[in-house]
Amino acid sequence: MILPAVPERALTELGRTEGGPETLGLLVRDQHTRRLLLLRAVLDAAEAAGPAVCSAGARARLRDDWALLEEADRVERPGRVHRGPVSSVRAEGGYAGLHGDLGTRDDLGTRDGLGTYGERGTREDLGPRGDRRTRGAFGAYGDAGPPPHPAPHADPVACADPVVHADPAVRGAAEAVSALAVPPLSSVRALLLHPFVGPWARHCLSGLGTLPGPRTERDARELACGLAHFGALAAAAATRAGIAFAVRLTALDGVLTLPSLGALRTHTSRDTRVDVVHRRGRLTFRRAGAADVLVHLQTGVGAWSDATAWTPAHALPGLLPGSAPVPLDDLDPYRTARGGSRPHTLSGPVTLDDEERKHWLHAWSGTASELGLGGAQRLAEAVSLLRCLVPLSAPPGSLPGGRPGGSCSVTRREAFGAVLSSTPAGPTALAATLVHEIQHTKLAALTDMLTLHHAEGTARYFAPWRPDPRPYDGLLQGTYSHLALADFFQRRALSADRPADRDAAWAQHARYQEQVGAALPTLVGSGDLTEPGRRFVDQMVRVYERLAERPAPRGQAARAAAYVRAARALWTQRHAPAE
Repeated sequence: MILPAVPERALTELGRTEGGPETLGLLVRDQHTRRLLLLRAVLDAAEAAGPAVCSAGARARLRDDWALLEEADRVERPGRVHRGPVSSVRAEGGYAGLHGDLGTRDDLGTRDGLGTYGERGTREDLGPRGDRRTRGAFGAYGDAGPPPHPAPHADPVACADPVVHADPAVRGAAEAVSALAVPPLSSVRALLLHPFVGPWARHCLSGLGTLPGPRTERDARELACGLAHFGALAAAAATRAGIAFAVRLTALDGVLTLPSLGALRTHTSRDTRVDVVHRRGRLTFRRAGAADVLVHLQTGVGAWSDATAWTPAHALPGLLPGSAPVPLDDLDPYRTARGGSRPHTLSGPVTLDDEERKHWLHAWSGTASELGLGGAQRLAEAVSLLRCLVPLSAPPGSLPGGRPGGSCSVTRREAFGAVLSSTPAGPTALAATLVHEIQHTKLAALTDMLTLHHAEGTARYFAPWRPDPRPYDGLLQGTYSHLALADFFQRRALSADRPADRDAAWAQHARYQEQVGAALPTLVGSGDLTEPGRRFVDQMVRVYERLAERPAPRGQAARAAAYVRAARALWTQRHAPAE
């Protein structure tokens, strides 16, 4: 893949932990392209896989699911008219590309965006789980007319019109977001570009045997789960587009999740077949030995039902007036890593109850104002890059006696736009979490486009915020996010009216500034930096020096310096090589 050019202005802005509309738009467009290419790779790998890996029936089902997605996209594209069932436009077979801005053959090396491949399976082919797509009473995928409500997943750019607002930070952020050079997304594109389609695609590629390492029995199970989830994704897209369909899906381990809508729980731990019918904004779920579950589409994220078996998806209001809601996703099966180990400081996913959801909403309701206190840039980048929040449980062993408590947060490189976090203590804590994690999002997206260093991955460097040695790239990521936090809290301290708020902000700034000062010499002194990497780190140094021109009060600065000295002494005692 040819890496896109990164303008010097973008490199400079990102090195300063900033990013104007053009720079953020560059990151978003590049990540969108990569996601679509990753999806194309899954489709190619499925066609190329032998029957022992992906059966003819599984490939046929995948083509049918793709056809449903393509028809949903056709209905939703502005100015396009739905002209009939999918079968009338699928005569050539294979995977036709979604229309419009997915690109041309020259852009992506494909035909019609994602290309046309293979031979089409019939609608009567059975998938590996015995799934059968049925015509039902509506034809293949009959047109049920327009959806009952506007599409809920409009891109933040399309929603965040410039508004007159008394808060200069909010006004500035709205203007920056409105200038972001990214085309609006239909709900179908939003589903395909949702953060967790990235992890889903990688699991499928692993199951198809295209990633390094031997294929295992677990890979086969992951592939079956992945193909089943793609069917649910297609059904969700068709529902949002208002297309009538009847389809058989699989509730994996007893749970059927329709992204952006909700989840059906069958009260069994086994894979269960579920027949799903959609017409005019109403979904009907039918399974053997259970009463039908009726679910009604609603404006925005989620769908409601009186049945206890249905859990609706939830979202938080947009950060800016008119901006898109932010899903609070505690349902997606790919929201956290499936299997394997995780850092001891990181907890697992949690399903929220009503009280916990209210706590999130309370913290979120003040987050935009708190971000704005750190400058319009922090609010603008959150609106531009944040695609969903995933609630985590409190980290284990963070309170005396090993009890869970404290907080933790993380981003996933393969899930661009997602921030995973334990329940925030309040708006200030949530704003700081977003500042921290969105820097990781920005830097990960930049390093997809540009090589900043050639350092090896050995964990051997001191990072004042971690008890363990870090590799060079991890040190760069951590220093970058802490530099943004130092800037954020200094701005808050300088603008705070209440002495208690001002003192708390200066204390936070002083610690982050001292930590960055301890890590920067290692970054600057590395001979592994590339030329762009050198310019990037030089900009970080300039920000650090600018912040130092307005230092924290002497008491906070002294305590921060003592903290970092103690952290270095303890780290050296634990990890320094024996003489």
